Amino acid sequence: MRVVIAEDAALLREGLTRLLEDRGHAVCAAVTDGESLLTAVAEHQPDVAVVDIRMPPTHTDEGLRAALRMRRDFPETGVLMFSQYIETSYSAQLLEGGAAGVGYLLKDRVANVAEFAAALQRVAEGGTALDPEVVSQLFRASRQRGGLSTLTPRERQVLALMAEGRSNAGIAVELVVSGGAVEKHVASIFSKLGLPPGESDNRRVLAVLRYLGGKPQRQDGLRQARPAGRFTA
Repeated sequence: MRVVIAEDAALLREGLTRLLEDRGHAVCAAVTDGESLLTAVAEHQPDVAVVDIRMPPTHTDEGLRAALRMRRDFPETGVLMFSQYIETSYSAQLLEGGAAGVGYLLKDRVANVAEFAAALQRVAEGGTALDPEVVSQLFRASRQRGGLSTLTPRERQVLALMAEGRSNAGIAVELVVSGGAVEKHVASIFSKLGLPPGESDNRRVLAVLRYLGGKPQRQDGLRQARPAGRFTA
């Protein structure tokens, strides 16, 4: 992978650089603010960028605003937000344009290097990566919207695991049920959320967007979210 890192904390920035380079990836640039991030992405056209939400000069939402501009100007570059904070509105804004190639991980929960690297790889390949705690808070913020209140407790569990990026097989293992049971739950979720089969829409992605409180629009050629492990959506 070709990676750009935007992180103002020098220790973490250098640590991420070393971690990725040790695993054979190329860190094209490691910058400290949003404008430098956009310049680096335009210059290097990386597969993915790791972006802190809060960066100079105000340490509020500079990283988010830069990431949203990246999604607009460089849609082929994946964006993995890496933050100490859960900001549900930030995730919804990033996902409104499509869930492919987006991630949001919490810094203090990523203790496994292999899991972090795998999540970054998924985002670079057009998948999604959300920390389960982020998913949980997004669900609490949006469960009454768009038909979500009609889902059964089991269907909500299935949809939450879909939002973490689990395949049907992975959901079956997690819930200790059969693959057929998961398929029935998923079909029911699609029905209750008003997502009929279609050639150009990925219903799994649209269901997750509904779950996260976004406003998905039809997009031909939307890259399919890949099945993932612990940190993914």
